[in-house]
Amino acid sequence: MTGTAAWTLSPNDRKIVAALSIAAEDLPSPENAESFGAAFARFGSADLVLLGEATHGTSEFYRARAAITRHLIRNHGFNIVAVEADWPDAQRIDRYVRHRDPEPSRSSAFSRFPSWMWRNVEVLEFADWLRAENGHRPDAQRVEFRGLDIYSLSNSIAAVLDYLDRVDVDAARLARHRYGCLTPWQDEPAQYGRFALEGGKTCEQAVTQQLIALLKKRLTYAAMDGEHFFSAAQNARIVRTAEQYYRIMYHGSRESWNLRDRHMFETLQSLLMRRHGGKAVVWAHNSHVGNAAATSMGWEGEFNIGELCRAAFGHGMVAIGFGTDRGTVAAASDWDMPMEVKSVLPAREDSFECLFRRTGHARALFDWRSRLDLQTLLAEPHLERAIGVVYRPDTELLSHYFRAVLSDQFDAMVWFETSRAITPLGPEHAQAQLETYPFGL
Repeated sequence: MTGTAAWTLSPNDRKIVAALSIAAEDLPSPENAESFGAAFARFGSADLVLLGEATHGTSEFYRARAAITRHLIRNHGFNIVAVEADWPDAQRIDRYVRHRDPEPSRSSAFSRFPSWMWRNVEVLEFADWLRAENGHRPDAQRVEFRGLDIYSLSNSIAAVLDYLDRVDVDAARLARHRYGCLTPWQDEPAQYGRFALEGGKTCEQAVTQQLIALLKKRLTYAAMDGEHFFSAAQNARIVRTAEQYYRIMYHGSRESWNLRDRHMFETLQSLLMRRHGGKAVVWAHNSHVGNAAATSMGWEGEFNIGELCRAAFGHGMVAIGFGTDRGTVAAASDWDMPMEVKSVLPAREDSFECLFRRTGHARALFDWRSRLDLQTLLAEPHLERAIGVVYRPDTELLSHYFRAVLSDQFDAMVWFETSRAITPLGPEHAQAQLETYPFGL
């Protein structure tokens, strides 16, 4: 443990540490996937398990989520893995893990900033495992790997046009005309938002008309190939949502955040409804999967996937947060800057992370669903740390901490006292199969 002598805990915090120490269940290394995953069998009866991360660049979080997901797939009937990634990029992995031929693509998967978030060794190893697992299953029972996010404006436009070129040439011509409104902005969609803010003509009507036109022919298109139509329709929805997102982003972060998380939630719903008897594991940041209503985000008007899922699924869902005290992380110093391996500062003494650190457990699961005493203690708001793709240690309090009621935010917490950065795919993987498919051209 570190830093324990520098800060005197309040009486209530001492009670929290004592209760956490009793509740702690030590975990093996996530590299020991079978043993690690087995500790999470208790969550297998849920229809939806949301697995968080306190950073977008920590190896232990990825490996732990992979181990848990492997156990839920093999032993509890989970058949969808939905991640905080763009649909077209995740589609490449989905086709790979479900043993489907690659489709033509105009760019490499996960090539935009922050590429390391999904283009890394940890994800590659999980994709290889899932492909092998699916190889033992009939096609209809294979596990899907899907993206929930909205940042793929250009690639989603291309995907819709490529689809229509194959099935309906006349419709493709009209789609090109409608999407032509966004052509000047495809590579820099944020510039479209600035243009709209300054009174320029928006593309809202055009992209909405295109989505409606596609859905009007759903019976015809789905009869040809339901899988391809489903993906094309999802890409058309992304274009519509992305147009709105970039148009409103300059009006304030709250509106754009809510739009994005509602889209991710609705995508998740559509995946579950389409897969009769679907059970999904979600991989996303703590700030998306924990109940926003229990955090300062929610107190300021933002909601997220976790809050929407809690309202829709109730006790049929479980949200598990992930935390760490110190180590290294893959992150940038600013948006669109190069990835660095940065040192993570020990957590502040007035944070939840400090309380977990003081339990003395290096790696543990804390499950408070049936522990009313611990729920009551964790209902006192504390600071909680969130590191995204950008990490600024010099302004950490302002940039990376928010207040939360942990017992209402999550059902359980996975704790790693020390952690290390993920390993991005580099030149040494240039000849690997996955560098060609699904990660490369």
